Amino acid sequence: MTRLIENIPFNTDGGFGSSARIGLVVLASDYTIEREFRQVFQSPDVEFYTARIANSPTVTPETLAAMEGGIAGAVELLLPGDQLDVVAYCCTSATVVLSEKTVFEKIRSVQPEAVCTSPVTAAFAAFDAFSARNIAVLTPYRSDVNRKLINYFTAAGYTLPVFGSFNEPQDPVVASIDSASLEKAAERLLGEEQVDMLFVSCTSIRLMDAVCELEQKFGIPVTSSNHAMAWHSMRLAGVDELRPQLGSLFAI
Repeated sequence: MTRLIENIPFNTDGGFGSSARIGLVVLASDYTIEREFRQVFQSPDVEFYTARIANSPTVTPETLAAMEGGIAGAVELLLPGDQLDVVAYCCTSATVVLSEKTVFEKIRSVQPEAVCTSPVTAAFAAFDAFSARNIAVLTPYRSDVNRKLINYFTAAGYTLPVFGSFNEPQDPVVASIDSASLEKAAERLLGEEQVDMLFVSCTSIRLMDAVCELEQKFGIPVTSSNHAMAWHSMRLAGVDELRPQLGSLFAI
């Protein structure tokens, strides 16, 4: 005979993320973002939670646009029934193709009280934090995606004196680009141009570990899609902790 004891009293605390809960809509083909975000979010009081959105691993304007219909459904998978402080849509190129306005409308249809960000939104906030207007940009994208990014950034008021690309459309390949290749590409972009800041686009790019080294080498602030979005998410959530070991952006 089993003695059943029910309705045992208990107390509750804030649980994980008691200070801030950040939701990430991550591409199904992304290998990188969670690893890089774990380097930033180290306190149990500030947590991030991820939901994957279906996408093609081949990055084209058409495959990026096709994600629009899945954004709200992915947000629904992020702690359903609870309120998130920030929701980030984690694709730079898709945000450019769809627009921040469209992406954020989809997010707010599920999480109306959440503050929204994206790699583009975060990059612009990072540029403005340094009063940077002339931006060197490095991407992995093919030419038609690059043109859309250039147009989006310039329409927002930034000048892109130099723009480089690996022209690689496959996310699994992009996630494997090594740090030496990124450094050589940065050298090529920054060798002759006077710019205020370097932005490395794409959440698949692995740059978090190299930011400080690149800043020391080139003497300007450096950020990436994941780097900027982690910082922006924290600040939007009211987390003011300074982490200068992650780069100059995290000292602001």
